[in-house]
Amino acid sequence: MKPQFFSKYEWWYHLTMMPVLFAVGNYYFIGPSYFIDTNTFFIATIIVFLLYWLSIITLTVAVRWIIRRYPQFDQTVRRLTMMLLIVGSITMLLAVLDVWIYSITPGLHVAFTWENIWPIMALGAFFDVFLVAMLGLFYSLDQWKKNQAESEKLERLALQHQFDALKGQVNPHFLFNSLNTLSSLIGEDQEKAENFVEDLAKIYRYSLQAAKVELVTLHAEIGFMKTYRSLLDVRYGQSLSILLPDELPADLHIPPLSLQILIDNAIRHNSMSVTKPLIVEISVLRHRISVRNNVQAKIRPMGTSLAGFAELKAKYAPVSDRQISMEQSENHFTVSLPLLTAPSRANA
Repeated sequence: MKPQFFSKYEWWYHLTMMPVLFAVGNYYFIGPSYFIDTNTFFIATIIVFLLYWLSIITLTVAVRWIIRRYPQFDQTVRRLTMMLLIVGSITMLLAVLDVWIYSITPGLHVAFTWENIWPIMALGAFFDVFLVAMLGLFYSLDQWKKNQAESEKLERLALQHQFDALKGQVNPHFLFNSLNTLSSLIGEDQEKAENFVEDLAKIYRYSLQAAKVELVTLHAEIGFMKTYRSLLDVRYGQSLSILLPDELPADLHIPPLSLQILIDNAIRHNSMSVTKPLIVEISVLRHRISVRNNVQAKIRPMGTSLAGFAELKAKYAPVSDRQISMEQSENHFTVSLPLLTAPSRANA
């Protein structure tokens, strides 16, 4: 829907002001005959109507150009100063035009003299103060409404993001498989079952905390991966091998759970066995971390990797412009993630 040139507040203002300005202006130019002579009343009203809207549209365009040029709250003084200067200059030119139009219109008997021009300029200057104040007020009111709507929208998006994050992290399939594993451990090895429960609690504690932050230290993420690897070792045994780096830079950060997404993706799309284990190697090189696995593609892979990579891109979008890279050969699949030096947006 195309936005209206005038808001409803401006329409009410102009409809209220027109009868007053038409009567005062024409009485000043023409005198009592404006109200007495029908022909004079008709012609003068048409002229003042056209001149009024010419002035209003011209001044409104000028004011809105100034608002677009100085839109910020801390630019209010400069914005209002520019409004008064530019609107005042335009008003002087329009005052000269008004008197000239009246002077060339037959039957109105208006002289094109300075004595007729300067009062119109003075009246216009007085009118300009109200116009600038009115448009400034309407602009502020409109900005306040937009800010309120934007704040509500951001709040809804933030809540939805937290909900989606929690929904994705509390994975029902992972929980179901973990409970099945735990059930079998209880009967076989009670101590191992207790350790499994502790690791499972650490996994979900980290996942819930990760929903509240955009970045974590690489040390924290690798620490989480060690716990996650312990759970996977219990479930898959020698069919899965996850190799983690020994030495880590102290000042690097990464979006939380990024490595888990890539490991889950490798497990989801590759077959594994004791004789042909799936090997996932995580390594750090300068300001990037790579996750590399051997390719043992399932005949019918469950799902698709696109959702996982879309989630990774969504994690990186608010905190970095640097790109995620993927490389696939006949035998290996590698994903390289940027590591960030600080918990703030990084340059490419």
